Amino acid sequence: MNSAIELKQLKKEIKALKKQIAILTEKNEDKIPVYQYSKIRDVELKKLFKIEKKLSTTVFNNWFNNEICLNEEVINFLQKLIEQHGNLIGDYNEEDLKIYHIAPLLSKVNFFLKDKEIRGFYELPMSYTTEQFILNGNADFVVSEGLIESKKPYFFIQEFKRHEEYGNPRPQLLAELISAVELNEWIFIKGAYIAGSNWYFVILEKLALHKYQYFISQQFNSTKIEDLKSIYKNLLYVKNEILAAITG
Repeated sequence: MNSAIELKQLKKEIKALKKQIAILTEKNEDKIPVYQYSKIRDVELKKLFKIEKKLSTTVFNNWFNNEICLNEEVINFLQKLIEQHGNLIGDYNEEDLKIYHIAPLLSKVNFFLKDKEIRGFYELPMSYTTEQFILNGNADFVVSEGLIESKKPYFFIQEFKRHEEYGNPRPQLLAELISAVELNEWIFIKGAYIAGSNWYFVILEKLALHKYQYFISQQFNSTKIEDLKSIYKNLLYVKNEILAAITG
């Protein structure tokens, strides 16, 4: 008799447990997937968006063929940057690379424009939410409107890494650019990603809802003076473009 009661109770508990599992499974299926900028890969990016790389480089003509001239003081600064850190970049960890080589360059360009309420943000928290997915995380460096908090991001740099094998910065940058295009309701946006001493500039264009194409520039080696001068001028061009946009 006791065995029959125990068996009945056990069946009741199993039934209740199955019901709880079903509820938890249903909740899990309904949960919106979250993707971190710092961890997103090409395969995940292509699941979320229709995105295609274009090989044309003419889209960079106005940007790279700018008429910006560098004075002797700036050229000496860039040369000294190479002399001090050029041979060490391959041995620097991510923080070393950022502090010793990248940050001085960005500071020299000077994206901090207090009177225009524009500045560069390091490790900027961002989030882009849809009904199908969420993109969030911290962007390495963003030039944005706003002094206390970011209001409108204009330009992204991702990631301060020695080599791309430590985490591909390309899809991470693209995810950030897509988020900014959607949040700003723009069609085009510019960015750059860094792998060791090499810089690559990127233009992303929105074609339709969740459909994009992007262009990647040739490699610029920041340990070579002519390439570093080009990197500096390309960043200055972005700064001037942002100023022109906000002043109308």
